[in-house]
Amino acid sequence: MSHLAHLNKDRKLASAIQQQPVMVLNKKKHIHLSLCSSIISQQLSTKVADVIFKRFLALFPKKYPSPTDILSVEPSVLRAIGLSNAKVSYVRNVCEFFIAHQLTDARLHKMEDEAFIDFICEVKGIGRWTAEMILMFTLGREDVFAVDDLGIQQAMCRLYNIDPADKKEMKVKMLKLAEKWRPYRTYACRYLWTWKDGLSKKA
Repeated sequence: MSHLAHLNKDRKLASAIQQQPVMVLNKKKHIHLSLCSSIISQQLSTKVADVIFKRFLALFPKKYPSPTDILSVEPSVLRAIGLSNAKVSYVRNVCEFFIAHQLTDARLHKMEDEAFIDFICEVKGIGRWTAEMILMFTLGREDVFAVDDLGIQQAMCRLYNIDPADKKEMKVKMLKLAEKWRPYRTYACRYLWTWKDGLSKKA
């Protein structure tokens, strides 16, 4: 695997990659649903977010509801399954944006990374972090670095002995380290997340 050969040149990262299965990135459809899922999961544990998203999908007869299907559901129904007022608004914003721009998965998959981030962040409730997660986990992009992700920050501070006290300086050091991972920074992030999770389970 070309990404492994490249990332293993970083000895510290290589030590985190060891014992892990080879990461594979997948391109997915129904991008509007990935955005809705991301909004629903904000500030929730993975377990709780999964439960609420399953409740959300259960509202529809179709396995993959369209933006129009989602907008047809009353806000009170969305609140009843566990969404806050803000999240109801943000989910509706995503669907209205997709309809207004006549967006298709194919069009979004063709966008360059930064163009996608700038475009999708026009939706109120979607920030850069969410856009980066969609690029990584839904669009399957290989070279995205989530410098603002808490898990990545914690993993890199531990692995590279970075002092997290000065957030600005911490991010500068993280970005410098990540430069040598190009063009496979998404893979590096995925390995770092898994490595950190493994440490947490051992603790």
